[in-house]
Amino acid sequence: MATQATNRLPTILDALPKAELHLHLEGSIRPETAVELAARHDVRLTVEEVAARYNHSNFAGFIEAFKWVTSFLRDPEDYALITRKLAEELVRQNVVYAEITISAGVMLRRMQNVEANFAAIREAAGGVLYRKLRTGWIFDAARQFGADAANEVAREAAKLSHSGVIAFGMGGDELAFPAVNFRPAFDLARNAGLRIVCHAGEVGGPEAVREAVEILGAERIGHGIALMHDPALAASLATRHVVLESCISSNVRTGALAAQTGQPGASVAAHPLAKLMAQGSLVTLSTDDPAMFHTDLLTEYSHAASLGLSNPQLLQLAEQSFTASFLPPNEKRQLLEDFRAAGKSAGLL
Repeated sequence: MATQATNRLPTILDALPKAELHLHLEGSIRPETAVELAARHDVRLTVEEVAARYNHSNFAGFIEAFKWVTSFLRDPEDYALITRKLAEELVRQNVVYAEITISAGVMLRRMQNVEANFAAIREAAGGVLYRKLRTGWIFDAARQFGADAANEVAREAAKLSHSGVIAFGMGGDELAFPAVNFRPAFDLARNAGLRIVCHAGEVGGPEAVREAVEILGAERIGHGIALMHDPALAASLATRHVVLESCISSNVRTGALAAQTGQPGASVAAHPLAKLMAQGSLVTLSTDDPAMFHTDLLTEYSHAASLGLSNPQLLQLAEQSFTASFLPPNEKRQLLEDFRAAGKSAGLL
């Protein structure tokens, strides 16, 4: 499948093996796939109609588009389809490992069978065609659904922790409820051996990041761009090895970057990725919801280069995505060795 972003400048990362850690399965549904999904349920759509839905400029518009397109995910076969499409796209970009977030909270709200959906997802991702891609799965609770719903997602994640679910996280409307409301859900997941991630500091302030780490125990923070306003907190998190999952296009297209910088219409050039790295923050690079933000991982690395990152810094950014993964140490080490070997072979290391 061709990338949506056709005018990007290539980078040294294009041909190297890569990892991606902040990637929503449902946010990867390209317009062509949405048309196919809708047709399965007797709804006729055009690619242009889907593209118009994806033409949003703020977080509320993104949430509405997400709700709309996921309404066509109604049975395990639908989830298998979008998983195959995403796997094809990741393999095309030479992504060899991905930790993919599944909106289990949305499945439960729509009274779907999470276990059956997940079995179909796993089978699709593990197909012979995609042996070049390894996957881990993160179950996500939507913050705006409340604490009881988050507890239910955590229970489902714990139940499937021996079937490929490696972590529990929370996204959605960051301002909906206080972090402390969700401590029981995160404790439940952690006690089941799951790793912990959380969206924070996307539209909320630095205090939201602090709460995600200190109250919920987040090991990685989704976005975290609010840390541009609190260098001391950023430094503290770096010493604690808390990793920021940076998603440049997402922050521009949801308006989160405009809100954090106070610059209406803020562009990629205003993104704090380079500043955070220069201050010592541990940062990875991801696409978030690539179809809905008209991007892919190759494009995100092009954006990072446009911010002034040198080739060694781009390599550091890519390596951090392996280092920050939730793989067992020996498997992580092997992927890092493969990455470095590819870099040496290309004359980059």
